[in-house]
Amino acid sequence: MTIKIPQASRDYDNTRIIERPDGFYWHYENDSSKVFGPFPALLEAIQDMEYTAESDYEPGETLEQVEDEIGMSSWIDHETGEPGEESSRLEN
Repeated sequence: MTIKIPQASRDYDNTRIIERPDGFYWHYENDSSKVFGPFPALLEAIQDMEYTAESDYEPGETLEQVEDEIGMSSWIDHETGEPGEESSRLEN
């Protein structure tokens, strides 16, 4: 099975990934004193680089919990496949 490694964006011009015998590490180009790793795979190092602590994602959070947080209706109209009529929607 082949895993496609995502193309890095321009936002990552200030980071570098290093491969060492014990795994992959990444660091900011202007601050090589703080190194993150080791990661067993290049893809895991990239994913760690992309992670931001500002994310609202919580591991183990279910879709229902997320929908409840943003105020979506907890049921779907079976005829239309759309959220129920009482769901709250954001207006532009």
